[in-house]
Amino acid sequence: MKREPRQYIVFPLDLPDYEQAMVYVDKLSSHVGLFKVGLELFISHGPSVVRGIKDAGPAEVFLDLKLHDIPATMGRAFLAASRHGVKFVTVHCDAGERGLKEVSRVCGEQTKVLAVTVLTSMDTQALLDAGYDPYYANDISDLVLLRARMAKRAGCHGIVCSGREIKALREALGPDLIMVTPGIRPSWSVVGNDDQKRIVTPAEAVRAGADYIVIGRPIRDAKEPADAAKRVAEEIASAFS
Repeated sequence: MKREPRQYIVFPLDLPDYEQAMVYVDKLSSHVGLFKVGLELFISHGPSVVRGIKDAGPAEVFLDLKLHDIPATMGRAFLAASRHGVKFVTVHCDAGERGLKEVSRVCGEQTKVLAVTVLTSMDTQALLDAGYDPYYANDISDLVLLRARMAKRAGCHGIVCSGREIKALREALGPDLIMVTPGIRPSWSVVGNDDQKRIVTPAEAVRAGADYIVIGRPIRDAKEPADAAKRVAEEIASAFS
């Protein structure tokens, strides 16, 4: 089924409290596909945030909890999160294939499992310091592919990965795995002194195979966030023309 361009957009509610989060929910609920709720907001306000988002409009909820524990605990935690009627819950590939398999085993039809491959904060030195094999520490894209294959093998519905890696991942893993891409910059938000080579625009990400794109600051900091979200949707639509 064909999706509307707005349904590709994930807006991260990286805000400290319920009231601030709901300001953006009220403004954007009809203009984005999902709101991403992370650890800070969910630990602070829990299910009330999920209920507030669902009551505000058509946008769905993405719980970015990055579950990472022993397999049994991960499975129970996922079930607890899925009872709130959210679309996605994230797990972390650091938990290993057994943990991912347990979550995939217990998940139902409504809430899907997304595996986080490698945190964007982890560079080569950080991976070496954490004891990773130098081969993977020096070629993070190979580490991402290794973990994406593991996530697919374990039964996860999708992965979270960089826009710069998505084309190769899509070619390697096929059309069925859901791919969510953070760090997207709309073309109209790029200024002259940006490192253009490191920027992935919404249209580029969707053309490369992204199913969802996470866009925060360009929408959040706009004078009219709803207008900014509409512009992002227009840019996504251009990828299909």
